[in-house]
Amino acid sequence: MESGGMERGAAAGPAPVRFPFPYTPYRIQEQFMEALYDALEAGRVGIFESPTGTGKSLSLICGALSWLRDWEEKRRQEEGRLLALGPGGQDGLTPQQAQPDSADTAGQPDWVTAFVQKKEERDMVDRLKEEQIRRKKREDHLEKIRYNVCLKYAAKRKRCEEDEAKRLLQLSKEALSEGAGEGALDQLDHNEEELILAEYESDDEKKVVSGLEEDDDLEEEHVTKIYYCSRTHSQLSQFVREVQKSPFGKDTRLVTLGSRQNLCVNEEVRRLGALQLINDRCMEMQKNKHEKRSDEENEGKKRRVSRTVCPFYSYEQMQLLRDEVLVEVKDIEQLVSLGRETKACPYYGSRFAIPAAQLVVLPYQMLLHEPTRNAAGIKLKDQVVIIDEAHNLIDTITCIHSAEVSGSQLCCAHSQLLQYMERYRKHLKAKNLMYIKQILYLLEKFVAMLGGNVNQNPGCQAVSQTGTVLKSINDFLFQSQTDNINLFKVQRYCEKSLISRKLFGFVERYGGPASAVKTNKENQRLAGLQNFLLTLQQGSDKEAGAPQNPPMEAEHDQLRTASPLMQIEGFLSALTNANQDGRVILNRQGTVGQSSLKFLLLNPAVHFAKVVEECRAVIIAGGTMQPVADFREELLCCAGVDPARIVEFSCGHVIPPENILPIILCSGPSNQQLEFTYQTRDLPQMMDETGRILCNLCNVIPGGVVCFFPSYEYEKQVYGHWEKTGLLSRLAAKKKIFQEPKKANQVEQVLVEYAKCIKRCSQTGGQMTGALLLSVVGGKMSEGINFSDDLGRCVIMVGMPYPNIRSPELQEKMTWLDKTMPRAAGHAPSRVLIENLCMKAVNQSIGRAIRHQKDFASVLLLDHRYARPAIFNKLPQWIRERTQVKPAFGSAFAELRKFHRGRLDAL
Repeated sequence: MESGGMERGAAAGPAPVRFPFPYTPYRIQEQFMEALYDALEAGRVGIFESPTGTGKSLSLICGALSWLRDWEEKRRQEEGRLLALGPGGQDGLTPQQAQPDSADTAGQPDWVTAFVQKKEERDMVDRLKEEQIRRKKREDHLEKIRYNVCLKYAAKRKRCEEDEAKRLLQLSKEALSEGAGEGALDQLDHNEEELILAEYESDDEKKVVSGLEEDDDLEEEHVTKIYYCSRTHSQLSQFVREVQKSPFGKDTRLVTLGSRQNLCVNEEVRRLGALQLINDRCMEMQKNKHEKRSDEENEGKKRRVSRTVCPFYSYEQMQLLRDEVLVEVKDIEQLVSLGRETKACPYYGSRFAIPAAQLVVLPYQMLLHEPTRNAAGIKLKDQVVIIDEAHNLIDTITCIHSAEVSGSQLCCAHSQLLQYMERYRKHLKAKNLMYIKQILYLLEKFVAMLGGNVNQNPGCQAVSQTGTVLKSINDFLFQSQTDNINLFKVQRYCEKSLISRKLFGFVERYGGPASAVKTNKENQRLAGLQNFLLTLQQGSDKEAGAPQNPPMEAEHDQLRTASPLMQIEGFLSALTNANQDGRVILNRQGTVGQSSLKFLLLNPAVHFAKVVEECRAVIIAGGTMQPVADFREELLCCAGVDPARIVEFSCGHVIPPENILPIILCSGPSNQQLEFTYQTRDLPQMMDETGRILCNLCNVIPGGVVCFFPSYEYEKQVYGHWEKTGLLSRLAAKKKIFQEPKKANQVEQVLVEYAKCIKRCSQTGGQMTGALLLSVVGGKMSEGINFSDDLGRCVIMVGMPYPNIRSPELQEKMTWLDKTMPRAAGHAPSRVLIENLCMKAVNQSIGRAIRHQKDFASVLLLDHRYARPAIFNKLPQWIRERTQVKPAFGSAFAELRKFHRGRLDAL
């Protein structure tokens, strides 16, 4: 293993920091790790930018874990020093030794002050001793597991014996209970009791015991750790693999957290598909386990129908899984395999590993959403948080805390809940009935706000006044006549009673065409529900039009019709935000079913504030973070972060300067000025000029050319125009043309064909020199797809992809910013927002081409407005410092031809 040995004075002390690294790092990686180490040591909030292809993940791992290693060592030394001094220390004063007539500045005698001080020291020493004993015990335990194969084998054998014992016991119980207990439940079908809501005790529900009261380690000390989060499951898995390959891979206690959807190993629960259904079923099975215990204690009482419990939710097995996770770094796939092998739940087993873990890898949502964070047992106090791929962090926080429900969902939930209440009225306690009636009232009033009647088919009710209206939360609640209902209590009731799960089970049982129930009266009533669901299903299918992704759409349909209350609970929760931080959007379209209510979060900083307040340090990192002003102003300063605590770091790229040629082109071959505004971009001469530019470039650029348009609609319009004028066939003579598909499940196929075509052309030669991919900014190709080497020798950006400022949501956000934020360099915050949204999208798209040190590509920005200083300065630094502004096409074309010929000769 080679180390990158930088010589520098760290903030921690005079000794230079050496960063273990799997190979000799680039200088920019050393600078990145040094800046990261300093930010963590000083407790800063850092915005770190390192372009893709510069080894950002490894720099984060080695920089952060080097700091953690040093910090742990310093803490051990400090503890050792304090413990060596012992209670009172060497120079400790006894009350008798102190001068009786002296006093401190606060008026206390010195001996009293000294006595209090020594007592505090003694208490701290005792606490340190306890922590040291616990830590030693844990480390010895993990070492034993790491090296003791016999122990693992014994645990596995014990599991097999327990499984066999459980199977025999179950067979015995079934044999004994045959024929017994029939008809024990008054007028309810067999197994139907689990649909009844349990008695709801009070609004201030006493804390539910989690079933793990046997564990002394639940109060285990949370060691100082790093929480690393990213957006997607695949990004997290990639990061864990990087840790495994790094010098820290063998001795870092790492745990990966995920959703039940990714970690559940109970096939019966996994089959439910939708995340909310999996969550509710899992929680219900846990509840069943606790109720089963109390049933066993009262065995002499009336027999109850047995409730399903999860066989993987075993305390002892989950403790074993926790230990296995801590002794060896595992990604999510390996964690799930281990869960299946050990018959232990990876979802809960991994959570038990959090206190002792040094590195916790988790998705954005789990860290940024406070209720999820608390439920997972994540404690941020004095810890380090690294948020990677954070270029869209503001949007992510906004989306996590926003919610939308359609008129169809509201009406469907009302009908289901009403049918449920009527069927089980005699079996429900008074408090349950009270809350169900409150929810029904809320649903009725929400539908009325969309101009509909909750008792009629939403697909057949036309909306008289269509359009979009925005209201404050208070205005919405007042106008819907729901301001007299305590939404916090209703939200807590939904959460504790699992009513949406019960309702889903009810609809599952009686909502399908194959169901049969006992009485004629019930038949008629439930047939009504069934027919109503059917009309809703048909209505929503018509509204949705042709599905883009059949399997996903099918799942959403199931969730929309069978379990709409789950979606509505999210909307009710959103309404509990502070009035000034969000808006309710009433979107009235065509019919009540097509209309919707949406909560829009305007101030994401309120949900980020607690993270930056509690943590020792927070690092926001990404490949393309420019422009960073919105992170600094809209997120950090609004969250109360002292500007002096914020540090920014941006490093260059590892490629030599001659390997990239960015050009801002101000006019085309026929001297037509390039300005793709909403007013001018549809003009035939603008579309013709774009086509001529592409034709010329395709003559001199080898391999793949990726051309980004501002929207799918504009790309389609330009393509149609080129077809008519014959320009498309001229283009197709040089490059095979591919278009980005709208459907996500077709992207992979298009990319494979695109890559095959480029490879074939490079091998065979001839007139065809590669392929041209027409893509869309913000689409599937502009993020997460790598156009390295021949796949992207040139990236072209047509116009400036400004967002649609006619959007009511964006207008509201702009108004809110202008009211709450100061003007920046004389510009209104709303204008800065629009420019930042545009340039973030541009930077994400043009960063697709350069992916490693030996890669090369040209970047062409087609619009003279890119040369304006306010826009130009928002390009990434490593692109900006190499960009040429070309007023005329001739000199730009000559430069491009020279660049690509020179690069090909160098290969």
